[in-house]
Amino acid sequence: MAKIIHALTTEKAVGQIERENKITLVVEPTATKKDVKAEVEKAYQVKVKAVNMINAFNGKKKAIVSFKEKGAATQIAGKLKVI
Repeated sequence: MAKIIHALTTEKAVGQIERENKITLVVEPTATKKDVKAEVEKAYQVKVKAVNMINAFNGKKKAIVSFKEKGAATQIAGKLKVI
């Protein structure tokens, strides 16, 4: 499965973790919203509220994952050593 490649660590992405309870992940080009949601929920035992996909100009695909639980993005970012 392993559709998630890594978490994005740009200034904007880290700001979203803290302010909006969202984490930005770089995913495989073939990944779907359902794939990303299932993988995040299974790997980190949290409920995903929504997944938005972005195709970047450089050929990479990003998934912005928002969570139902308050502070879940910060908890996952800590596990991934993003913040």
